[in-house]
Amino acid sequence: MTTVTGSIERCNAKTKRRHLAALAGLCAALMLSGCGDMARFQTAAAPAAAPAKPTRTASAPSPAAEREHERILASYGGAYDDPKLESLITKTVNRLVAASERPDLTYKVTILNSGAVNAFALPTGQLYVTRGLIALANDTSELSSVLSHEMAHVLAKHAAIREDQAKQAAIVTRVVKEMGNDPDITALALAKSKLTMASFSRAQEFEADGIGVGISARAHFDPYGAARFLTSMERNAALKAGRASIDPRSQDFLSSHPATPERVQNAQANARQYTSPEGGERDHETYLAAIDNIVYGEDPSEGFVRGRRFLHPKLGFTFQAPDGFALDNTAQAVIGVREGGEQAMRFDVVRVPADQSLGDYLNSGWMENVDKASTEQLTINGFPAASVTARGDQWQFRVYALRFGSDVYRFIFATKQKTAESERNARETVRSFRRLTLEEIQAARPLRIRVITVQPGDTVESLSHRMAGVDHPEERFRILNGLDERAKVKVRDRVKIVVD
Repeated sequence: MTTVTGSIERCNAKTKRRHLAALAGLCAALMLSGCGDMARFQTAAAPAAAPAKPTRTASAPSPAAEREHERILASYGGAYDDPKLESLITKTVNRLVAASERPDLTYKVTILNSGAVNAFALPTGQLYVTRGLIALANDTSELSSVLSHEMAHVLAKHAAIREDQAKQAAIVTRVVKEMGNDPDITALALAKSKLTMASFSRAQEFEADGIGVGISARAHFDPYGAARFLTSMERNAALKAGRASIDPRSQDFLSSHPATPERVQNAQANARQYTSPEGGERDHETYLAAIDNIVYGEDPSEGFVRGRRFLHPKLGFTFQAPDGFALDNTAQAVIGVREGGEQAMRFDVVRVPADQSLGDYLNSGWMENVDKASTEQLTINGFPAASVTARGDQWQFRVYALRFGSDVYRFIFATKQKTAESERNARETVRSFRRLTLEEIQAARPLRIRVITVQPGDTVESLSHRMAGVDHPEERFRILNGLDERAKVKVRDRVKIVVD
């Protein structure tokens, strides 16, 4: 990732002027966007698996598009190789293309190895859908609503327009940074450019919804799949928000595809133009058969969260967050936020020369307002480490650097008010960092979706108790299976559960 030096103080000032929620200042501090020297701690993405066919795209990919494709693969854990899913998506896309305004075009679809719920398109017609989104959908009509929506962006040239908008925003950002250090001017200019893009995107989404529903309906899929899936995504996003995820890059489809009650109503109105609520093909059984055994959530090869513990089998270490913290494994770091948002932490990897001491690194200027007199040289579970404190305008920080083999890992703890408890939480978390045993590495398996048949006596409550490795199991079971708060399961229903 790009390395840019800066100050946590300036980041916090900007976030205050953008009128973000209470945790936004902490988000800016912990994510260190433009405020530090860091690198992705996860291992490099696996080689790209063969994308789902068809592979002829709406236009020939340029070198820039190829670079963007590689960047997307790196950001989302590479491609996910699953012949059953590829076959399902191939058949679905072929039907949609035949029913579209441009049946002469086909698209290159890549399944991304990410538990995030996301889908997007490039101007060339390259479409991306995460396995997290595939796992959330309940039938082929819901998946078709996503694919046709992304195809609509390409057909309406939204993707190309967005690319131009992104270039303009990048120019604005660069020019503003060169204007000087006046935070008011900087924040105002950036806010204006982002607001323009956001409002334009909203109009695009509604247009793409209308086009996509029409394509799905003409392909004889149930056009109400769009409204159902939008609802599922909203519920999933609400559950995730309750876990205090604060990394902008970890947000799901709804971050870049605004979903509101009005949008769901609009999707339903579009669907009514084509068929009754009972019309159209859902293909529920075929879909569930295709997604049975799909990896759910994080891929252990890139590190994963189990409760308060983070484990990285490939790199061979683990640590545990304090009581009350919810961990979120993002592409850049592991972020932890305590209930109430008064304390938080970030864990990542940094580049430190082998001949530079950890104390010197912590005082090297990557973070401002460090109290150099607080520097401590430590040994933690046999690993060399160092610690310092620092102050921001809203937060106080305790920072540790720990050398593990040839890598240096960084723990950044933030608290609004330094207390004995916050200091103890920081110490205990760092002291929990240790090597994984061979048995733990061998036992690290991904969670998977298992499709089962409801038996006599089964209830939502009893089935949710069979879920492994997930928080809020009953609510997650309902969301995964498209069940509202009052819905019950029926004997012989096919449902999804999460197992290890």
